[in-house]
Amino acid sequence: MFTYLIFEIISAIIGTSALIILIIHFYRTRTARDEIKKKTVFIPILLFIIAFLSGLIANKTYTPDFAMPAFMHSHAPGGLAPSIPFANILDFLINRNKFISIDDISANPNDVPTSANIPGPDGLVHIELVAREVISEIAPGIYFNYWTYNNQVPGPMLRVREGDTIQLSLTNDETSLHHHNIDLHSVTGPGGGASLTHVAPGETKTFQWKALNPGLYIYHCAMPNVSTHNSHGQYGLIMVDPKDQSVALSPVDKEFYVVQGELYTVGQIGKQGLVPFDSDALLDGTPNYITFNGKIEGTPRMHAQVGDTIRMYVGNGGVNLISSFHVIGEIFDKVYPEANIGGTIEKNVQTTAVLPGGASIVEFTVDVPGKYLLVDHALARMNKGAWAVLEVTGPENPEVFKKVE
Repeated sequence: MFTYLIFEIISAIIGTSALIILIIHFYRTRTARDEIKKKTVFIPILLFIIAFLSGLIANKTYTPDFAMPAFMHSHAPGGLAPSIPFANILDFLINRNKFISIDDISANPNDVPTSANIPGPDGLVHIELVAREVISEIAPGIYFNYWTYNNQVPGPMLRVREGDTIQLSLTNDETSLHHHNIDLHSVTGPGGGASLTHVAPGETKTFQWKALNPGLYIYHCAMPNVSTHNSHGQYGLIMVDPKDQSVALSPVDKEFYVVQGELYTVGQIGKQGLVPFDSDALLDGTPNYITFNGKIEGTPRMHAQVGDTIRMYVGNGGVNLISSFHVIGEIFDKVYPEANIGGTIEKNVQTTAVLPGGASIVEFTVDVPGKYLLVDHALARMNKGAWAVLEVTGPENPEVFKKVE
């Protein structure tokens, strides 16, 4: 994974050396023999050629086909985004042996807790999370230094009940290079817990809080610079089930956990190798990749049968973009706007806004078999990875949907 970065460094060093030699050549004494002059010109020219070839190898990219599901490749554009200037990548190489490699960074969308954590003998709900900085793939051959909770993006979906008292322990893995903490939007108190969970590498801290409000909430790292931590993947969702069963979520056949996020990387879309974080792109709000659950989806992982009722817990880890969440070919029977529980439920909704640092709950029934795309309906973002697939199997339903010969 480091090959392309090494070629980038080689290209930069050799190119700079060639420039220095060329400058020296022009300032040589005029009394130097012509033969020496020719040799000193030949050397920088040769070095420039080597630097150019190294640069070509370093900037090898995929075609943008990977940023579309396979059955939509014909709609992918032919051009690539312009290259972003060379940036600091030495930190990645110097510290590469400290990072743990994860085969699949993406949280499984099927991993939804079916019920709230049960309090222990001490009457408390105990939650343990580990902040760890790892290396994993955004897409095949494209690696990124993710900052995670429990080695996945998003972090695990948590579930408690309104009125529960929770003790949450956060450990910062000793291999981490940065300090971390956690801010849960479900917490009432300074920093949402961030002020009590500032952990250095190798440190563990615990805090206690009472879940006062039902709903679905984002949690994220809130260490300065907050946006940098979030855009490395440090976010997740926590569900607080209501005490009042009259407003509780009704049973459904399938539940899925989906969180949109943004990755800001140096280089054009599809650049192979280990891609460093791009702070300028972060400030400009121009992510190279917009993902559902941390990376570009490969094989569909969400499956259902015709007639199933589906519930999706949808979050937006941010940090810059509002998600216009939509399932192509479906209409949401119910939307819990901003994931509120006990408030107004919207019905028959095509697209719902999920704000940065916010969440939503959507429900629908699948009546027809096929592949359904989850998208951010700012559709250019599909080309940056903002899509996932729900695969529905079962009998055809010509009364609802059929081809006319």
